[in-house]
Amino acid sequence: MYSFMAGGLFCASVGNILLVVCTATDYWVQYRLQGALAHQGLWRYCLVGKCYLQTENIAYWNATRAFMILSALSCFAGIITGILSFAHPSTFERFNRSFAAGITFFVSMLFVLLAMAVYTGVTVNFLGKRFGDWRFSWSYILGWVALLMTFFAGIFYMCAYRMHGCQRVAETR
Repeated sequence: MYSFMAGGLFCASVGNILLVVCTATDYWVQYRLQGALAHQGLWRYCLVGKCYLQTENIAYWNATRAFMILSALSCFAGIITGILSFAHPSTFERFNRSFAAGITFFVSMLFVLLAMAVYTGVTVNFLGKRFGDWRFSWSYILGWVALLMTFFAGIFYMCAYRMHGCQRVAETR
C-alpha cells in the first residue's frame, strides 16, 4: 500500500512541477512571422528577442489559463492530502485520505485535459489557417506529460485505497 502511495506522490510532485513550468513559460507555440521566429505562451508572446504581455482578452487564452491554474492548485491539494494519508492512515471508515487524494488527482487531470483540448482546438483552427510554418513547442508538450503524471498519481492512490480496503476486510475475518 505504501509503495503505491509513494509512487503516486512522486508522480504528483513531478506533475505539479510540470504544470507550473508549462503554465508560466512562453513556448506553447512557435511560428514564423515576417521571416523571424516567434513564440508565445499563455501570458506573453516574443518577437525577434523581445517579449510582450498578452493584453488581449481572448476567451480561449483565459479559459486555458484558468484551467491550468486550477489544475496546479488541485494537484497541490492532492499532494497535501497524499502526504497526510501517508503520515496518518485514516481512522474513519467512510473517509479515506488515499481515496480523497486519488480523486483530487483525477480532478487535476480533468482540468489539464480541458485546458489542453481548448488550446489545441483553437490553435489548430487559428494558426493552421493563418500561418503555414508553425508548431507546438516544449511548454505545450509538458502540459500533456503533466496530464499523464496526474493520471498515474490518481491511479496509484486508488490502488493504495483498494489495498487498504482489502487489508481491512482481511483483518475483520
